[in-house]
Amino acid sequence: MKSIIRITVAILAVCGILFYVVNSLNQSSGGSSKKVLTVYNWGEYIDPDLLKKFEKETGIHVVYETFDSNEAMMTKIEQGGTKYDISVPSEYTIEQMKEKDLLVEIDHSKLPNLKNIDADFLDLDFDLDNKYSIPYFWGTVGVVYNTKLLGKGYDFDSWDDLWDPSLKGKVVLVDSAREVMGVGLNSMGKSLNSTDSNELQAATDKLIKMAPNVKAIIGDEVTQLMVNEDASVALTWSGQAADMMYENENLTYSVPSEGSNLWFDNMVIPRTSKNIVGAHQFINFMLDPENAAQNADYVGYSTPNKTALKLLDKEVVEDERYYPSKEVRENLHVYKNLGLEKIGEYNEQFLKFKMSIR
Repeated sequence: MKSIIRITVAILAVCGILFYVVNSLNQSSGGSSKKVLTVYNWGEYIDPDLLKKFEKETGIHVVYETFDSNEAMMTKIEQGGTKYDISVPSEYTIEQMKEKDLLVEIDHSKLPNLKNIDADFLDLDFDLDNKYSIPYFWGTVGVVYNTKLLGKGYDFDSWDDLWDPSLKGKVVLVDSAREVMGVGLNSMGKSLNSTDSNELQAATDKLIKMAPNVKAIIGDEVTQLMVNEDASVALTWSGQAADMMYENENLTYSVPSEGSNLWFDNMVIPRTSKNIVGAHQFINFMLDPENAAQNADYVGYSTPNKTALKLLDKEVVEDERYYPSKEVRENLHVYKNLGLEKIGEYNEQFLKFKMSIR
């Protein structure tokens, strides 16, 4: 009987110890979530030194992950496997995420640096009153090309220039349905946000005629192809073009006259966030003029931070390839949320075009 009592007491003691340890770990885990911030962003889309600076200033450790498309980003957030605290979607994706209740409302009272954002980039149709998103970068879609390899006579003032037979095997395109289908639509004078199936088919038919000129359809690799002069022309975003031109002085960038995409990437707080307080701290940190200027200088994209512009090289700020005037921007168009069914049609047509390339 005494042995049974001793064994029982021992078991109870062990259970008590295990309960204490598990409870302590749970409390520790809960507390540590406030000291970790998980950021989900595009590749090469922030100065790594700023992440270190944020960690030093706040004591919050940053876990940084990247995505290569809005669709991949939204799917992963929707699945909820990783509890992201910050993400940086484009405008039409922000609309979709709002519809799916994937975002947390942002408390502007916790963002004193919001005053630094140019009013032209606030209260836009995709997020009125910036209830769910805060401007990060903006830019255009256009053509970067090598003046040495192509020689004189090329300025890509028109999208139709991409169909020139002399460019056989020399053109690379970004692997994105909206951008590539947009080239076909814009070249025919149609809207980037067309929902007309006949227009989409016509755009694809025209793109297929460009297939002999296409060397590859790729992602971030387009930068090295252009820098190393393995390709002569690329469809790309203005900031990516800036990176290329920094590395190779023979490259220049143009937005065709028929019009193009004016895009916005904004910071959001996903519904899965476990550190909403830290997320607001991070957003406000990135809105600081010095930080925003440093980030713009590193990434190469255009900043919506009017105060930061004063800290950037005058030559960059006055270059209309990166900071087009209001008059030029009137001929540029923002992507709209077309709905899953119509986006699926864009993807299907884009796939048809990709399959035509040998």
